[in-house]
Amino acid sequence: MKRLRIWLKELSLSQQLLTLIFLVVTVFTVFFFVYLSENVNEFVEKQMYSMLHRAQNNIAFNYSMNMDIEEIAENTDPSIIHLFYDKETRQFSKIGTTSLDPQLISHLLEEGDGLAQEVADRAYVQDRKTYFYSLARLDSHTILISLMSDSYRSDFKNMLLNSVINLNVLVVSLLFVCLMLWISSLIHPLNQIRNYIEKVSRGEEAELHIERRDEIGQVAQALVAMKEELDKQEKIKEEMIQNISHDLKTPIATIKSYGESIKDGIYPYETLEKSVDVIIEHADRLEKKVYSLIMLNKLGYLTDDGMAGDTLDMSAVINKAILSLKVIRPELEISTQLEKIYFHGEEDPWRVVVENLLDNSIRYATHEIVITLNEKELTVANDGPLMSEERLSKLFKPYEKGTDGKFGLGLSIVYRVCTTYGYRAEAENLNNGVIFRISRPGGLKREKPRKLEGKLKGKKEKIREEKNENSNS
Repeated sequence: MKRLRIWLKELSLSQQLLTLIFLVVTVFTVFFFVYLSENVNEFVEKQMYSMLHRAQNNIAFNYSMNMDIEEIAENTDPSIIHLFYDKETRQFSKIGTTSLDPQLISHLLEEGDGLAQEVADRAYVQDRKTYFYSLARLDSHTILISLMSDSYRSDFKNMLLNSVINLNVLVVSLLFVCLMLWISSLIHPLNQIRNYIEKVSRGEEAELHIERRDEIGQVAQALVAMKEELDKQEKIKEEMIQNISHDLKTPIATIKSYGESIKDGIYPYETLEKSVDVIIEHADRLEKKVYSLIMLNKLGYLTDDGMAGDTLDMSAVINKAILSLKVIRPELEISTQLEKIYFHGEEDPWRVVVENLLDNSIRYATHEIVITLNEKELTVANDGPLMSEERLSKLFKPYEKGTDGKFGLGLSIVYRVCTTYGYRAEAENLNNGVIFRISRPGGLKREKPRKLEGKLKGKKEKIREEKNENSNS
């Protein structure tokens, strides 16, 4: 069965269709000649006995009207032979031109003598030829015997089988044509999609116009939308590279020119100390920009292969980030409402997330930043200016230009870390500011898993023992 599935997968849609039709026709043919043929024989025999009964009913009616046998014979089917048998005189009269074998007549008369019911159906085989006959009682001493040979059965069966076969051939042919048309309607758009993908992969201009509302149409629309998004991202990347090059070029040029001036004994900012401070400031800008680029590239290879469970104390990470960043704008009030909540993942990526959220809030906040951490979510809110809906929808996309015209990478790093570890990053406007939320389906964890906590303690003890051994040696 597995080999059959593999073999079918290697065929084209047209070949699969032809194979399917061949299997259906084969199964139908076997069913028809093995099972249906026997049922046809039974059906034909029932039809023959029904014809005999109808003919006998007509004759019985005419007989009850005291019609002569000659008159009755005029209204009978010539393919049916009728015998009027008088049990008292043991004489019979025949309707029909077909001659009968004396042995057959003797058998029929014996059956008439032994008839104990009103109607009886029988079959008699003589010299490989079958006769079907029916016996009916007309009165107390007269028996009507009607018979047909199996030649009629053979003709009727062949006619019925031919009709059934012709009908099925017609149905299968129509089905085949309909399926071929349907497959063609699938193959053509699929070939269009394949050619479109090949052109896009080679970087050529490509268009895809498939006016369908089914799954193929949805795939085509998704491919077109994907190409448009890729083109947009590529354009944004090119623009971002130009802007980043400019951002890097400015501090480098400043550092170089200030360094050359100091070397020549000239202090651009009055004193050596002030001039060096400017160099350090531009070096910090350069370092921060390079760090963001390195971090974004590094997170492209970030995978969730850390220790299972939630093992990272996020409140400690937040406190460390606040300690390192609050000196940027000491006039801002940073208030916290932190519960002891554990996150899943490594400390370094999560610290970058918190630092980027804080850095963004510090940049735009007016007076206050509020950080909360509970079982529901981690939030960082500031009282800075509100953002437009368009800006909110693109906030976490990489290479998007910010409100100040710069290409910030911090929030795209936040989004990438959160999605890697199974969390969700969102932003929304408040009445008096903007809030960033980090949450996870099912909520956050308040306690560290005990099994993991035991493992961590065991590792710490093992490290402590190794240190003691090294110090003793």
